[in-house]
Amino acid sequence: MRRSYRSSKFRHVFGKAATKESCYDGVPITCSVQDNNFCAVNPRFLAVITECAGGGAFLVLSVHHTGKVDPHHPRVSGHRGNVLDIKWNPFSDYCIASCSEDTTVKVWEIPSHGVLKNLTVPWKELQGHSRRVGLIEWHPTANNILLSTAYDYKVMIWNLECPEQVIKNPVRTISHHTDVVLSMSFNTDGSLLATTCKDRKVRLMEPRSGNLLQEGNYKTHRASKVLILDNMKMLLTSGTSSWNDRQIALWDQDNLSVPLMEDNLDGSSGVLFPFYDPDTHMLYIAGKGDGNIRYYEISSEKPYIHYLTEYRSLLPQKGMGVMPKRGLDVSTCEVFRFYKLVTIKSLIEPLSMIVPRRSESYQEDIYPMTAGNRPALSGEEWLSGIDRGQRN
Repeated sequence: MRRSYRSSKFRHVFGKAATKESCYDGVPITCSVQDNNFCAVNPRFLAVITECAGGGAFLVLSVHHTGKVDPHHPRVSGHRGNVLDIKWNPFSDYCIASCSEDTTVKVWEIPSHGVLKNLTVPWKELQGHSRRVGLIEWHPTANNILLSTAYDYKVMIWNLECPEQVIKNPVRTISHHTDVVLSMSFNTDGSLLATTCKDRKVRLMEPRSGNLLQEGNYKTHRASKVLILDNMKMLLTSGTSSWNDRQIALWDQDNLSVPLMEDNLDGSSGVLFPFYDPDTHMLYIAGKGDGNIRYYEISSEKPYIHYLTEYRSLLPQKGMGVMPKRGLDVSTCEVFRFYKLVTIKSLIEPLSMIVPRRSESYQEDIYPMTAGNRPALSGEEWLSGIDRGQRN
């Protein structure tokens, strides 16, 4: 795709890496080869999956606990196998879910003062998968609804409002996939779910009913990650072309037979992680093992994707956490913040994306109303068929 430049308030966004004092040093980042982010962030805590003998564990640090991390820092260590994914509850900064090779999903309540001793007993344990669980996702608007997918090719929907501490029966099991699910993405009200699968198909479905709405099997693009760009009625996938070039593709949400456009990026081998900011319509592409992050602006008209520029660094990233909008520093015109895992230095480096502005006052045009931390409806309401947009 020819690079398309246009006038934009985000044309000169730049990446600013944190100083050494504001990084997290000495973190034993997991050596897992799973293509996940291994890191989750909210305005209070930073969680990162670590290497641990005799089971799986992750660290939970205060976001202000920068500098050298104590090698004996207490861990969340209730899994019997390696932890593969972690996600903070979008409606509680003290609740985090984890999934593991031990076939379980566990949901943890983090004390308000942080983890001061090893945490081994979860609030909820979800037992339903028959093989290792690779991915989890929280519902974006309904309280206590969690999705998991495992190497048994199933996607399970769990209602954590059940009184039992050990939940063995999901409220829905989706069995459309014929191989391992590589990524999952909700739309903003949680009425649609998109997945990519090792069988090379992109699927769009209704998660409550399990009905399959669209299935794309475009042979020349092998998608590994997917995002629903809900305010654009489009899907974005990242993967590889038939020539093994790394590639991104954009799809019409109502027609997954042929992509709207494809863009070959380079010939590297690391998986591409896409991150989308619906408030600014900016797309960030970070490759596993790369030091750079490309960013684009998405529009609803051709050519759809407008290349802006890229952040470059010599430090390769293994995974990335992303701070929710409510945790950003508006005084510096920060519009996005990554937490970059650098395994070669056992380092977690915050990286801010900043819009350069001369005025020191609040810049209302780059901070529209955004998703807050209050659920729009209960889990039971969503399961009964109600859809409601995110609360600001």
